[in-house]
Amino acid sequence: DYNQLTVPCDKREVRNFTKVFLPIAYSIICILGLLGNIFVVMTFALYKKTKSMTDIFLFNMAIADILFVLTLPLWAVNYAAEKWIFGDFICKITRGIYAINFNCGMLLLAFISMDRYIAIVQATKSFKLRARTLAYNRLICLVVWVSSILISSSTFIFSQSYSHSINETKEICEHRSSKETKGTTLKLLLLGMQLLFGFFVPLLFMVFCYAFIIKTLVKAQNSKRNKAMCVIALIVFVFLVCQVPHNMVLLVTAINMGELNKSCDSEKKIAFAKYITEALAFFHCCLNPVLYAFIGVKFRSYFVNMMKNLWCLKYKKYKTQSSRISSDTYHSRQTSEIMSDNMSSFTM
Repeated sequence: DYNQLTVPCDKREVRNFTKVFLPIAYSIICILGLLGNIFVVMTFALYKKTKSMTDIFLFNMAIADILFVLTLPLWAVNYAAEKWIFGDFICKITRGIYAINFNCGMLLLAFISMDRYIAIVQATKSFKLRARTLAYNRLICLVVWVSSILISSSTFIFSQSYSHSINETKEICEHRSSKETKGTTLKLLLLGMQLLFGFFVPLLFMVFCYAFIIKTLVKAQNSKRNKAMCVIALIVFVFLVCQVPHNMVLLVTAINMGELNKSCDSEKKIAFAKYITEALAFFHCCLNPVLYAFIGVKFRSYFVNMMKNLWCLKYKKYKTQSSRISSDTYHSRQTSEIMSDNMSSFTM
């Protein structure tokens, strides 16, 4: 019997670990992620000059991160209380938002790699191509968000709040396992499609684009462009390092879903791996603002100027004339820089 096989495995040590570790980790991630990404959104929104598509994609990534970190207090309460108390609908929404955040991030990174590819590899055609793309930026972002929601649909469908009895009956919010072969097969099929279109296809697209970009930069021997690529390369690298382990653990869990003769020791190891990699995946939301601040020279300088302007707002009437002159000079200088370097981006 299925229940007889699963009952003997006592995961008390796993629960003791998650009860302490995850509420603390999620609370820290929520505070840092919310503050950092709000600053990013503010800086992008108040940036007056024409933005590149890369800037617009990174702006959308920050919005996706804000939506996600707002769900983390629910998960902190869930692990602290050792049960899900928010009902089935909120369960679907919170798990679905994480899936959208992940898939949206992958698709946006793929589009960023395409924008960088056009700017660097197709430099002679890039002005017209990027101007045309920029004109349809809202439509492109809408397509990315809608695609992310569609790819994440299996998470909305199969995530459920239900009572699960091991040592005691508790309400949990997870992908609900099914004893039926058809149900398991359908779930694996949908998960496979989600991984294919939400992870592997964008990843292959990024590998293709960045391979040609690196080849072009090596030939060009342009130190300015090499430095400019550093932010995007790190954003991609950090995203993959944070997200791949957790999604691989989820894939292994899904594959073993219908297996009845699992050992208790292997179940505990997978449970520990799931929660640790989950915290790492969630921590990604805090890292992009740090990358922008410490590596993106233009982002850092504009953010500092914006903070100074907000701080000195009450003295604005005494400094209006001088501020306008310095602002005009600044914008004129930055415009000339953009015209001279076609691959310029706000975060570079």
